Amino acid sequence: MHPFQTTFGDLAQAHDEAGILKSRDYFNSLIKTEVERGIPSDRIILGGFSQGGAISIFAGITCPHKLAGIFGLSSYLLLHDKIKSYVTSSNSNKDTPVFMGHGDADPLVRYEWGSDTAKALREMGWNVDFRTYPKLAHSATPEEIDDLEAYLNERLSSLT
Repeated sequence: MHPFQTTFGDLAQAHDEAGILKSRDYFNSLIKTEVERGIPSDRIILGGFSQGGAISIFAGITCPHKLAGIFGLSSYLLLHDKIKSYVTSSNSNKDTPVFMGHGDADPLVRYEWGSDTAKALREMGWNVDFRTYPKLAHSATPEEIDDLEAYLNERLSSLT
């Protein structure tokens, strides 16, 4: 490893905890609004790419509403060093499957951050499907999108 590369453990120092919690609360307010409009929360999936995936994973695993799914592509776990304090024992999404896809050549959101996230989530009891895409940098491939589509179809079709 290059001496100036940030490790997964070092990431916590750079996290804007107040900003992350504000974003999480905003996600929760959007979900609440949809529920009030008649959309069951267990028909909602949170996900995104890079930072969007990172906040989706954090918001999803700490969400008070039962979700259909959580995914992150080229993402990592925000506030991983404090995550246990944000996940309640009565967590609504402990049995919600998490899909993660990551290129093993990603120079921006390092592959190790994604694999370490999957490991940390599994250690906390989540079912994580972590897929590796060889030689993929900070991008997506048709294979990854196909895998995500299969995950989305499975999560939504199982709820009909």
